[in-house]
Amino acid sequence: MTKGRAGPRAARPLATLGSMIDLRVLRENPEPYRASQRARGADVALVDRIIEADEARRTLLQNFESLRAEQKTVSKSVGKASPQERPAILARAKELAAGVKEAQAQADAAAAALDELAHQFQNLIEGAPAGGEEDYVVLRHEGGRPRDFAAEGFEPADHLALGEGLDIIDTRRGAKVSGARFYYLKGWGMRLELALMTAALDRAVAHGFTPMTTPTLVTPQVMGGTGFLGAHSDEIYYLPADDLYLTGTSEVALAGYHADEILDLSAGPRRYMGWSTCYRREAGAAGKDTRGIIRVHQFNKAEMFSYCRPEDAEAEHARLLAMEEEMLALVELPYRVIDTAAGDLGSSAARKFDCEAWLPTQQRWMEVTSTSNCTTYQARRLAVRERREGGTSPVATLNGTLATTRWMVAILENHQQADGSVRVPAGLRPYLGGLEVIEPVGAVA
Repeated sequence: MTKGRAGPRAARPLATLGSMIDLRVLRENPEPYRASQRARGADVALVDRIIEADEARRTLLQNFESLRAEQKTVSKSVGKASPQERPAILARAKELAAGVKEAQAQADAAAAALDELAHQFQNLIEGAPAGGEEDYVVLRHEGGRPRDFAAEGFEPADHLALGEGLDIIDTRRGAKVSGARFYYLKGWGMRLELALMTAALDRAVAHGFTPMTTPTLVTPQVMGGTGFLGAHSDEIYYLPADDLYLTGTSEVALAGYHADEILDLSAGPRRYMGWSTCYRREAGAAGKDTRGIIRVHQFNKAEMFSYCRPEDAEAEHARLLAMEEEMLALVELPYRVIDTAAGDLGSSAARKFDCEAWLPTQQRWMEVTSTSNCTTYQARRLAVRERREGGTSPVATLNGTLATTRWMVAILENHQQADGSVRVPAGLRPYLGGLEVIEPVGAVA
C-alpha cells in the first residue's frame, strides 16, 4: 500500500472534455468564477487561462472541421474529374489529408490542455463566507449549555482515560498491531459504535434513504471525479498494484454509483445512506489530536448522499443538516452549527455546514458532522445526468455525515459521571439492550 497519490492513471474522470465546467457560462460571465476563486484563496488567474485555452481549442477545432469539410468535397470530386484534372485533385486530396491529420492533432492537444486546466478549477461557491479555516460563521448553538463540571465537583476525564477505565478502547494494542492512530473498540465500546451506526441507519430509512454497504476501494476515475485527488490527495491511501484507492468516506463510492448514467428524478431526489469503513492518512494532522480516537487512520461512518435537480439542491442541503441535528439531539450533545468559509471548503463543495460538539476536556468545539452541497461539480466530472426538456443536463449531488466513530469521543466526555462511569443517552439505550450506564471495570453494581 502506498500512502498518498501515485500511479500514472491517477486522475482521469469519466466525463467528457470540458464537461466539468459550463464553458459557455464561463465565457459569457467570468466574474462569478473569479470571485469564487478569490473567496477560496485560490488562483484567480486560472479563470482567464481556461478562457484562453477554450478559445484556442475552439479556433483549432474550427480549423480542423473546415479542412475536413474541404477534404470531403475534394474526395467526392475525384470520380467526376476528367483524366487531365484528376492528378491535381488527387494531389490536393493528399495534401488535405495530411493537413486534416495535423489539425486534428493540434485540436486534440488544445483539448487536453483545456481539460488539464478545467480539472484545477474548484467548485463555484454559493453563499459561503469568504476567508480561511478560522473565518467560519456560527449560525446557532443547540443542545443546551455545556456542563459545568467544576460546579458538579469533579474534573472531567478525557475520552481515552474514560475508555481505558471502562475497558472499551485500547489504543496501545492498536498501535502494537497496526501503528499509530489505530485502536480496538471492545465490549460496550464496540456495541456503542454499532448503536450509533444502527440509530443512523434507522433515521435514514425513516427519511426515505436507501441503505447501502459500499466498496471501500475505488478506481482513479471515481476518486478523481469526486474531487478528492486535488488538495486532499495526500490524505488518501493508494494501492499501486491494483490502481485502486481506499476511500476516506462512502461519499466517493456513492458519487460513482450512477456514473455515466441518465437518472429519472421526476419523483424527487435519489437518496442513499452508505455504511462503510473509512481510511485516511491524516497527513496534515502531525501533532494534532494524537491521543485517543479523534484523528485515526480507520473508522466507521454512516454517510448520506443525494442526487437531485440543481434547483432543489439548497432545500436538500437543509434537509441533510436537519437530519444530522436529529442525531445529535438523540445522543444529547451540546453543539453548534457553522457555515464553513470558502477557503476551508473541499474542492467539490459549493457550501458546507458543520456541526461541532463540545469537548469538555479541551474546552473547544470538535467537528462531528459535515454536510456539503456539491451542486453539479461531481456530476459533471462523473457524467451523471438527468433527461430534461431540450436534452440532458448534470444533476446536483450532496452529502452529509449521520454518524461516525468520532462521536464516541463527545458522548463519553459529555456523559461521564464522577465515578468514571458513562451515562448512555436515552436515544441509544434501545440499541444496547436497555443499558443505562457503562460502568468502570471492577465496579460493583
